[in-house]
Amino acid sequence: MLRPRWKPSLALAGTLAGTLAVPACSGSDAATSTFPAWENTQVNVVSRMAVASGVAAATSMKSDGTLETVAMDLRDGRRLWAHPATMAGRLPGMGVSTPAIVETAKGQGMVVALDPAKQGRWNATLMARDARSGAQKWTRPVHSTFGPQRCGPYICVSEHTALAKARMVVLEPSTGKQLWTLPGIAEVEWSGPDQVLLLRLATNPMIESYEVKTGKLQWQQPIEQALGPGLDLSGGWAFGAAGDNLVGYVAPYTNPQTKKVSTFGLFSIKIGNGTVNWMRPSVVRVYPSGSPGYAPVVRPVDRQGAYGGFARLDSESGRVLGQITASDVPGSGWWLAFPDHMDKLGFLQHNAKGTAFDLASGKAVPVKDQRGWSFCVTDPKPLPLRGQAPGFYPTAALCEYDLTTGKRVSPATAPPPWFTGSQGGWRLWRDEKGAIHAINDQTATAPGMYG
Repeated sequence: MLRPRWKPSLALAGTLAGTLAVPACSGSDAATSTFPAWENTQVNVVSRMAVASGVAAATSMKSDGTLETVAMDLRDGRRLWAHPATMAGRLPGMGVSTPAIVETAKGQGMVVALDPAKQGRWNATLMARDARSGAQKWTRPVHSTFGPQRCGPYICVSEHTALAKARMVVLEPSTGKQLWTLPGIAEVEWSGPDQVLLLRLATNPMIESYEVKTGKLQWQQPIEQALGPGLDLSGGWAFGAAGDNLVGYVAPYTNPQTKKVSTFGLFSIKIGNGTVNWMRPSVVRVYPSGSPGYAPVVRPVDRQGAYGGFARLDSESGRVLGQITASDVPGSGWWLAFPDHMDKLGFLQHNAKGTAFDLASGKAVPVKDQRGWSFCVTDPKPLPLRGQAPGFYPTAALCEYDLTTGKRVSPATAPPPWFTGSQGGWRLWRDEKGAIHAINDQTATAPGMYG
C-alpha cells in the first residue's frame, strides 16, 4: 500500500525540519519600485500554485473548512473566479492537490480541478473551466484520484487509485476526450510538448518516458538501477528538471516490522533516453533547500544511522559545490537557514545567537549581519478541513531571520528563487495566512522547493 509521501520519521526530525508537511511562515512583502508585484490577501491558499496562460490557480481553504479552486490574474493578482473543490482518494502526506492549467491548441487557458460529486455513485467530478472566465467546458466523474496534472499539452489524471483497477488517463484539454490510458498508479514528474516522464508507483518503481500524444513507450529506467535494491516509496520522493536531465530524490523509510531502512538518495537521468548520469546514494535531502533539479542540499547517513555534515550539490553533475563537516554541526535546537544565493549555511537558534558557515570553504564566518531564510512554525498543525481525511498541511513558506538575534527580519522581502522557483519571470509564494504574493523580477525559469 502506498503511504503518505511527505511524512518524515521522528529520527529525521533534526535534518528534515520543515518538510512539505510544515505550514507556512509570516508573509513576505514583494512591494518594490523596480519590479511589478502584487499580493492577494483575500485567499487562504493551502496548495502549490499552477501558472499558465496569464493565470495563477491554486486550492484555497474557506473559513468553514471547505476547499475551493481559485484563479487569479497573473498581472495584478485580481481574483478571476472561484468554485468549490474537493479531494477524493488523495493521501494526506501528498499535501492538498493543485489545479492543473493547460493552454489548448487554440491558445485558450483551461483550469482542471476536482469539484464535489455531481452524481451519487461517484465521489467527485473532474471539471474543466476557461482559465479567465471560469466557464464550465466539460466534466468527468471520478471515484478516487491523486488529482489532475499537466502533461505537455494534455491533462494526466490518476483514476480509481483506491481500487485494484487503478490507471492513469490522458485527456485532451478542450473536450476531455480520452487519448490513452496506462494501468496502475503513476505521477507526472516532467513533461514537454511531445514527451512525458512518469513515476510508476509499483513494487519496482521506475521512471518511464512516453510519447505524450499516443502513449507510445520510449524508454524505462528502474530507480533501483540508480540507487540499488531495497527501495520503498513510502518515505517520499521529489523530482526536478536540470537542463536536459531529471534529478530525483527518494527518501528513506523504516519498515515497522523489520526495522530496516529502505534504500534512499539522489540520482540523475537523461530526459532523452533515461541513461543514468550520476547517483548519490545514502544522502537525505534537507529542508528548506532548493528543488533536486536546482539547488539540492543533502546530508549523508551511514549504515548505523549517524548523520554526516551538509553538502550543496550541483544538480547538473552531482558534484559537491560546498560542504561543512559533521564536527562543525552544532548540538541541537537549530533550524537550517540559507541566504538568497545559498552560498552560506546558517544554523538558526530562535531568539538567540546562531552560527553560520561559508559553504565554499567550509569555514565558520562571523554571524554578525548574517541573514538566512528558514521556516517559522516549529509545531505545525493540520488543516481543519471539512469532509476530508485528517493530516493535510498547507505548503510551507519562508521567513528571513537575523542569525545574530534569531529574530525575524522586518520589513520582510521576497523569498529567494531557490525556494519560490520562477515561471516566465514570475515568482509566487504564500505567507503564513495563506495570502499570495508575486513579483516579476525576470528570474530565469527554474523549479522551486516544491517543484
